[in-house]
Amino acid sequence: MFKKIFYLLCCTVVFIGCKSLRIKHKINKEIASSFFENQFTGIYIYDVNAAKVVYNYNGSKYFTPASNTKIFTLYTGLELLSDSIPAFKYAVDKDTITIQGTGDPTFLHSFFKDSTALKMAKNYKKVNLIVNTITDKKFAAGWAWEDFDSYFSPERSAFPMYGNVVTIQNENELIVTPLFFENELKITDKNYGREELVNNFYFGKNRTRETAIPMIIDTILLTNLWNDILPNKVKLIKESAIKPFKIAYSIPSDTLYKRMMEVSDNFLAEQLLIMASSTLSDTLNSKKAIDFIIANQLKDLKQKPRWVDGSGLSRYNLFTPISFVDVLIRMYKEIQKERLFLFFPVGNAIQNLKDKRFIYAKSGTLGNNYSLSGYLITNSNKILVFSFMNNHFMHTNAEVKEQMQFIFEQLRDQY
Repeated sequence: MFKKIFYLLCCTVVFIGCKSLRIKHKINKEIASSFFENQFTGIYIYDVNAAKVVYNYNGSKYFTPASNTKIFTLYTGLELLSDSIPAFKYAVDKDTITIQGTGDPTFLHSFFKDSTALKMAKNYKKVNLIVNTITDKKFAAGWAWEDFDSYFSPERSAFPMYGNVVTIQNENELIVTPLFFENELKITDKNYGREELVNNFYFGKNRTRETAIPMIIDTILLTNLWNDILPNKVKLIKESAIKPFKIAYSIPSDTLYKRMMEVSDNFLAEQLLIMASSTLSDTLNSKKAIDFIIANQLKDLKQKPRWVDGSGLSRYNLFTPISFVDVLIRMYKEIQKERLFLFFPVGNAIQNLKDKRFIYAKSGTLGNNYSLSGYLITNSNKILVFSFMNNHFMHTNAEVKEQMQFIFEQLRDQY
C-alpha cells in the first residue's frame, strides 16, 4: 500500500513538473519571437499556494511602471490609513472651528460628492483654515509640463476642493462646477483647455462629453471657493494658537481605493500618499509616506524601487516585476481575497475574451510602455501572482496586449 501511495505521489510531482516545463517552454518561445525583439520585457509569475516561482524573465530588472505604481500606493493606504478617509484635523473654540487639511480628495468631488467639511463648518460662526501644511510641489518630479490642463494631471494640495478641477457638462445645458468659474469659461471653436498661468478656461462649443480641467490652486482661489459656499465665514491662516488634534472622517477608504484603481485616477493616488503622510506628522509630504513604508513595512523588499510619486505619471519611477509581485503577495496574505480583488480591474490586458474574470490586475500605460500586474486564476483554481512589464516598444498598445493575452491564456488553461 505504501509503495502504491509513494508511486502516485511521484507521478503527481512529475506531472506537475512537466506542466511547469511546458508553460516555461511556451512563454520562452513567445518572448523569443521577433515581436519582443526590439523592446524591453520583464515577466515574473509566482504560484502563491505552492510558494514557488513559475516563471522569471528579467524579473529583477528595473522598468518604467506607469500606473502600476498605484499598487504600491494602494498598499501604503491599506497600511497607514484607517477604515475611513481622514477628511481634516480640527479644534473648536467657542463659536470658531479651526481646520487643517489632510489632503482628502473627496471634498465636493464630482464622483464622491462628500461634504463632511461643509456640514461641520456650517455649525460655527467662524472658520479658520490652516493652509501652510504641505511641502509637496503642485506637480511631482518627472511629470510632463504640457499636461498642466489635462484632466489626468490636477495639482496636489493640502485641502482639495472639487477634485481640484473645473467640471463642465454640456448635454441639455451648460453646467460648470464649481459655479464660481461660470464667468471664466469661454466657448470657442477650438478644443477645451486652460491658459497655462491663469484660471481662464476654454470649452469647444460642439463638445458634449463631460470635461474636467485642472485649476491653478492658491490661497486666493481657496478663499474665493470657500466664500462662495460659506459667505464671509472662512478665513485662511498660516498658523493657529489652537492646534487641531481631532480627526473628522469622510468616506470609507475602500471606496476611494476601488475608484483609484478602477479608473486609474492619478489625483486620488497622489492625494492618498499625502493623506498617508498626515498619519505620520502635521506636515504633509508624500515622500515622507514613501520613505516610511520602504523603511518599515517593505524593509525586506528584494529590489528597492525608485519611487517618486503616487500615480505613476513620473518617468523617474523605476520598479522591478519582482517588487510588484512581492507587494501583491503581501496583500494577498493579509487581506481577504474577495475584498482585495474588488480593488483590481478585471481583464485589463485581455482583448477578445468573453470571460475576462480570471485576471484581476492593474495596468500601467505611458507612451511606448504598457505593463500589467496582479492576480490570475487558473482553470485548476490556482492563484498566480504576476507582473508583466513592457518598455520602449514601437508597436501599438493593442498589439502588445494581444501578445500578452496569449501568455495569460496558456497560464489559465494549462497551469
